[in-house]
Amino acid sequence: MEKSVQFVDEGAPNHVQSSSTNNNGGWTSFPFIIGSMAGLSLAAAGWNNNLIVYLIQEFNMNSVSAAKVYNMANGCSTIFPILGAVVADSFLGCFSVIWISSLMSLLGVLLLTFTAAIDTLRPTKCFDGSNDCRNASTFHLTILYAALALANLGNGGTRFTIGSMGANQFNKPNHQAIFFNWYTFALYTSNIVGSTVLLYIEDNVSWVLGFAICGAFNILGLGIFLSGQHFYRHIEAQQESPFMSLARVFVAAIRKHREPLSLGGEDYHHGMKPLDSATRTDLKNPSKFFRFLNRAALIREGDKKPDRVTAGPWKLCTVQQVEDLKLLIKLFPIWTTGLFLYTPLVIQSSLAVLQALKMDRHLGSNFKIPAGSVTVFTLIATCITITFADRFIFPLLNRCIRTSMTPLQRVGIGHVLTVVSMAFSALVESKRIKLSKSLVPMSVFWLAPQLAITGIGLAFHSPGYVGFYYQEFPGSLKSTSTAMVAVFVGAAFYFGNGVMDLVQRVTGWLPENIDNGRLDYVFWVICVLGALDFVYYLVCTSLYEYKNVDQELNDSIDKIDRN
Repeated sequence: MEKSVQFVDEGAPNHVQSSSTNNNGGWTSFPFIIGSMAGLSLAAAGWNNNLIVYLIQEFNMNSVSAAKVYNMANGCSTIFPILGAVVADSFLGCFSVIWISSLMSLLGVLLLTFTAAIDTLRPTKCFDGSNDCRNASTFHLTILYAALALANLGNGGTRFTIGSMGANQFNKPNHQAIFFNWYTFALYTSNIVGSTVLLYIEDNVSWVLGFAICGAFNILGLGIFLSGQHFYRHIEAQQESPFMSLARVFVAAIRKHREPLSLGGEDYHHGMKPLDSATRTDLKNPSKFFRFLNRAALIREGDKKPDRVTAGPWKLCTVQQVEDLKLLIKLFPIWTTGLFLYTPLVIQSSLAVLQALKMDRHLGSNFKIPAGSVTVFTLIATCITITFADRFIFPLLNRCIRTSMTPLQRVGIGHVLTVVSMAFSALVESKRIKLSKSLVPMSVFWLAPQLAITGIGLAFHSPGYVGFYYQEFPGSLKSTSTAMVAVFVGAAFYFGNGVMDLVQRVTGWLPENIDNGRLDYVFWVICVLGALDFVYYLVCTSLYEYKNVDQELNDSIDKIDRN
């Protein structure tokens, strides 16, 4: 895998060296990174996974509106990581972004706790049979949305940036792949605890206590992260924003749009500094893909001064800068497949809570499962699958066929399982509607199979996507690489809201009382969309060529076998 920066123990150039010692990073830093992420994720799961119920019970929202607010909040949480990644890559570095974002999420959780504790910060609660049921005022919604914005902005700035920082602690691709497996495992394990214990406290004891515990776990996660400061391998932010560098390629190419392209490598700018092992490229000429951009590196008369210093970065870019931009363009079609993959998942997740509210949630005679806890079926399946795959399936494949499953192959398996899960959702909902008409409540455990299949799919495509972008992105954009997954997940929440709005306008499938609707038809529609997306994914991946990652992965496998 190509790296544009070498770490300290590999002789990095001075401008990217960490201030840490040579022993920093590696598995020594692993407990601090995973522990902090677990604490912060548990805090987020505790308030986020029960948000729909909180909005219905405490802010008097109808069920569909609450589901849409939930999707909007989650969309923000997964869009914001790109902002944190840009700041991390261009200005502050991962470490500063993570601790600042953790403080922001803590402020949001505290404000959300105040909305539950102070009666004037929320509307008067509606009681069954009461005609005095008031909607939340502008003041109430302002406080609520401010709390959600802070909490989601902070959560978004930590979750995927921690993933990038954790991967930065390792040099070998197979170690990075193992980290991403356990990063995903810790993320979903924390969500399991948050979606069960904390949601039970919120539903049966007190919203105030539940949110306060979320704040405590946020503080714990931040404390663990800061305590490992001296064990981390710190990768400094670029002296110049890599995004500015990419913008200059566009500008320089447009300014030279009339210039004829050259076939000689000496006519292109390769940079003034000698290439080290981290930035070396074998390209004598820019690639033929998007040849228009090659003009940005084409040397014209006057582009270089006699002292060999370029006339201006907006007039002349290096071949490497041009190829970095081309790489992002090549990745875009695969990125869009993730958007269409996660749209069915977010619709299924929000509608599952509404289904659970209409189902029999009793476990025994005294215990009632919180509606927001149904996502735990997905989380448990994800954690079990990741553990089993990491310990048994992948090592077995490595030894039997002498090659490693590529990230895109893992994502493909996740696509197929997602389509199967949507079909199961449609069949189960059809049965639930029939039982509801006969006044026989259906057990909430009927949702378990479909959500478990979703979880198994997540265990394949979630770390697959993250690992793929981390491997393939230009070295200057490593933090942004993992955040790109968050971007299409966040966009999927908004896209899912759009699909739900369209269904409400065009059909009668999604009324306020879902017992009078046809959610099964909604699931069949998104099942078909998922199948079409899988075909699109196969086309995109068949045309994509990996960087030199495959050989490195296979070399790493050979080393493991020898050990």
